[in-house]
Amino acid sequence: MGWREYFLSALIVNIFQMILAFIIFVYQGGLPLNPQGFPGFSLDLAFMQVISFGTNTNLQHYNGEGVCKNQLPNCFPLSNAPGLSYLSQMTAVQFLQFTSAATGICVAAAMIRGFVANSRDMGNFYTDFVRSLMRLFLPFCFIAALIFVGLGVPQTLSGYQIVSTVEGSTQTILVGPVASLVSIMQLGTNGGGYYGANSAYPFQNPNPASDIFQIFLMLLIPTALCFVYGRMLGKRREARPILWGAYSLFAIDLLLAFIPNYGLGRGMEVRFGGFFSTFWTVVTTAVTTGSVNSSLFGNHPLVILSAFMGMLIQSSPGGKGVGVMYMVMYVVITVFIVGLMSGRTPEYLGMKINARDVKLVMITFLVHPVIILVPTVLAYATGAASAIGVSTGSTGFTQIFYEFTSAAANNGSDFLGATGNTPFFNISTALVMLSGRFIPIGILLALAGSMINRRRASEIGLRTDSVTFTIVLVGSILLLVILTFFPFLALGPVLEFFQKRGNGF
Repeated sequence: MGWREYFLSALIVNIFQMILAFIIFVYQGGLPLNPQGFPGFSLDLAFMQVISFGTNTNLQHYNGEGVCKNQLPNCFPLSNAPGLSYLSQMTAVQFLQFTSAATGICVAAAMIRGFVANSRDMGNFYTDFVRSLMRLFLPFCFIAALIFVGLGVPQTLSGYQIVSTVEGSTQTILVGPVASLVSIMQLGTNGGGYYGANSAYPFQNPNPASDIFQIFLMLLIPTALCFVYGRMLGKRREARPILWGAYSLFAIDLLLAFIPNYGLGRGMEVRFGGFFSTFWTVVTTAVTTGSVNSSLFGNHPLVILSAFMGMLIQSSPGGKGVGVMYMVMYVVITVFIVGLMSGRTPEYLGMKINARDVKLVMITFLVHPVIILVPTVLAYATGAASAIGVSTGSTGFTQIFYEFTSAAANNGSDFLGATGNTPFFNISTALVMLSGRFIPIGILLALAGSMINRRRASEIGLRTDSVTFTIVLVGSILLLVILTFFPFLALGPVLEFFQKRGNGF
């Protein structure tokens, strides 16, 4: 396939899958495997959620377990916090988590093929799609799910149960097919949890061992793809700036997050403590997973600033597949800047970087601020933010700015949760997620497609596998992101920090 056919194949397959999931969400009330009797989603919520899961974002404006009274089997969910049936969790949520993760692997492999010497095409999407599912995600997730069950995560199709507590009262135990969802949500850098509290809920993340294992799963594939890049090129040294650059940025995020004392804030779980809550927040935004093991409100403003940096950069090391694509984009921008500074024609892997290449990567970069900042302004201009009780101060601005940053970066963590279940936020975030996913993928595939059969110099001019280039690359990324977003970060977490918030928002 050429880049157009590959991109259209990926887009059409993903849209078809979203349609199937949309039908399940809307009509789940009349479908089987719904022992709690949850009704179907509203049209705007179903529209938002299928795009969320189909774009590997997993932003959730619902509580998966619902809000239940003690009467079973029906839970009588509140209208503003709908729940999901077992069928929806397995055949819509988990289904899209597998396929969206596989799509990320496929487009990354296709882009890399465009840079491989003597490459004639970008591969076949359907072949890549099936292989990534059958050889990578299904076997790995099967093993991971068994490990989670051993660590105490439930995996059952029996309904919620009422038990008697030692005080003599009753409590509803919310169970379901949780372990299978957690495995793909973390391995596929999806992030959408079974419960509204995500991995802060004790059944989804029972102990420090499960917490560390989930962090490991989040980092596994994005890190591995840095090595895959060098192997596919046939030049393993070229993976160095990709890997070193990604983890240098990750180290900067960690340094920023751990400047304050990582004490226990409100919404933090004592079974993990402040250290692992902070570390998780940095990891989950650096790899655009979006899962949480504590309330974002409980984190220090500098931790939230670090989270913003991970989502705005998107390649530290970024989500599986897309993180490598963005890092290659930054490499092309960097060699162009170095070429301007040295008075030489920019080149990468022996290929001349022309004006069209630079235009493509700059358009890709500029898509991000546009789809974040425009809806953020509209949320205040239309009164949508005040309608859900969000203030106009720095805390409120951080919430809204974070919502659309998370959506654009296909991350999925957010401050709003089920309170964002309004037509404005459902539709706006859905459009942002769709644009943030497929516009950059399409443009970067076009960039890679233009590299096929491009003449390569026998002598390499600029060495892009050195420590010096890595330092320049990291500096370029930081300058681009900070100069673009600093005014808005200054109105949010930076202002919160200087307002001397002791611990958390």
